Amino acid sequence: MGKRVTTADLVEAKRAGRKIVAVSCYDYTTARLVAQADVDMVIVGDSAAQILLGFESTLPASMDFMVMMTAAVRRGAPDAYLVADMPFLSYQAGRDEAVRNAGRFVVEAGAQMIKIEISRAYLDVVKATSDAGMAIMAHIGIRPQTIGKLGRLRAEGTTAEMAVGLAELANQAIEAGASALLIEGTAAETASIITRRSEVPVISCGSGPGCDGQVLIAADILGLTDKRPKFAASFANLAEASIGAFSAYAHHVRSVTFPDDSSSYHMKPGELELLGTRLQG
Repeated sequence: MGKRVTTADLVEAKRAGRKIVAVSCYDYTTARLVAQADVDMVIVGDSAAQILLGFESTLPASMDFMVMMTAAVRRGAPDAYLVADMPFLSYQAGRDEAVRNAGRFVVEAGAQMIKIEISRAYLDVVKATSDAGMAIMAHIGIRPQTIGKLGRLRAEGTTAEMAVGLAELANQAIEAGASALLIEGTAAETASIITRRSEVPVISCGSGPGCDGQVLIAADILGLTDKRPKFAASFANLAEASIGAFSAYAHHVRSVTFPDDSSSYHMKPGELELLGTRLQG
């Protein structure tokens, strides 16, 4: 067991100008691999609804689903800084419900920080959950949970007026108690300005290199997805390797070369003969 990354470590990294490396993943097996790499933070995002379940948006992710995945990731990556994502309708109904749901991530799944997509309407939720003793990551910029209302998502902070609005929202979130920010799909210049003005760590998700850290989805990093946003990058092509492995497996099954004797269990000596005698009787 190593030393678990803490909120204080993230703040220290920001002050030292050391980039924070974050990966979004959703399962124990992937988390085990991430834990063996030089990664600071794991975010269990509601994008699992798309990556794991094949939905078109993040909206179908439920609290129970998110809590179960977050707990699995904690078991796989016990020392990484663990951020859990509040899914659609887990906090929109009011502060009390938001605090209860956020608390589930902490108590049941071992999360260290709770991510909430916010507008000014949810600053009271940030304050309530923070006041309850939980570290909050305020998610601004593109907010995927608004897809049902907006119909499509577009880059944020691309005009001076939009940038001012985002900068003000970032300040208000921090004043309400946010311990970190995540800025998604926002003009790099705007995100960089917000980061310089922010006293808390700022993680970029498609918002340029000027933030304190970056996050990408594990499946994108590994080259397992066929459709990726502009800001996502692949650092391997495991899709091709995986298809090759599955094809080789299919070939061996059909040619009866797998399983073989060495990968099979066998009866104890003399038991086969005894079985034959009993079956004859």
